[in-house]
Amino acid sequence: MSVEVVKPVHGKLPITTPAKGVAGKTGLWRTERPVVDNAKCTRCYTCETYCPVNVIRVEPETGVSIDLEYCKGCGVCAEVCPVKAISMVPEGG
Repeated sequence: MSVEVVKPVHGKLPITTPAKGVAGKTGLWRTERPVVDNAKCTRCYTCETYCPVNVIRVEPETGVSIDLEYCKGCGVCAEVCPVKAISMVPEGG
């Protein structure tokens, strides 16, 4: 498993981030997928912070993008979104 490690600065703890795609393109596993309403999105970065597979990016200008090739459809992003801008829909629908 590949993990990016940032060296500690002046006694602070190192920061690690999960590596996307360690198990390959896992998007085929899901039965539901997230759909984002970027008009409702407030760019709070909560979904990006809580995504367990690190496939969500929030850009101030464009909003949320999700890499569906790796998203497993766990629904954490939809659960933590404070404005309910992310909903889960059946895969293929």
